[in-house]
Amino acid sequence: MTKDIKKLQSIATEVRVNILKMLAKAGSGHSGGSLSAVEILTALYFSKMRHDPKNPYWEDRDKFVLSKGHGAPVLYVVLGLSGYFSTDHFDTLRKLGSILKGHPNSTTTPGVEVCTGSLGQGLSQANGLAVAAKLDKRNTRVYVLLGDGEIQEGQVWEAAMTARHYKLSNVCAIIDHNGLQIDGPVVEIMNINPIKEKWEAFGWHTIEVDGHNFDEIFSALDEADGVSDKPTAIIARTVKGKGVSFMEGKVEYHGASPTPEELERALKELEAVMTN
Repeated sequence: MTKDIKKLQSIATEVRVNILKMLAKAGSGHSGGSLSAVEILTALYFSKMRHDPKNPYWEDRDKFVLSKGHGAPVLYVVLGLSGYFSTDHFDTLRKLGSILKGHPNSTTTPGVEVCTGSLGQGLSQANGLAVAAKLDKRNTRVYVLLGDGEIQEGQVWEAAMTARHYKLSNVCAIIDHNGLQIDGPVVEIMNINPIKEKWEAFGWHTIEVDGHNFDEIFSALDEADGVSDKPTAIIARTVKGKGVSFMEGKVEYHGASPTPEELERALKELEAVMTN
């Protein structure tokens, strides 16, 4: 575990490289929303969370729920690079018999806590894990990543009320606020603004950060640790397709994998970043 920002930035670039290779090999999957969440998951798995890849069921581990389950590639890469399974599995994404399904599956993939992919359910699942931890008197935290388009789902707000009602201070929801969903800009499909005020109105401690800035991410995560009477929502402003110039801010890459030519272009960009 480290808070060496340069090292984490290097890991984040490695994560992006593997996401793109994985998706290109599969020929399908979600590029944009996987790339936008790289720094968030890198910060959690390589620094913030207490977890043990050699003992995935360690009872005192912190837990992570990928509510936006279509972003599975970023979760698989950080799990593989963390040591939960061999990175050889990256080439099998979405293949018949693979442990890496199109959406996270806790019955097949080491390190995956719950099955996700039906949008809107992850916060409810996180609440259940958090209640169980409190009943067992375990000092563990539950992190859940939601998409900004996903929070158009009504169940998210029922879960938000539940978390506040039961004072689930061990729940930290992170919203990947990249502004785009499969059909277009979030503000045009179903405007979620004012997003910060909404979470505050539901009684949550709310923080806004640059979701690609490790210093800001860690500051928010550390601040959430000190909140004892309510859950915390971190609104992470991100860029869809972050790290690949021709994918950034493009809705076309929400649910598309890179072609061989696009992969070559993207890897050249990322290799330049790693060299610098």
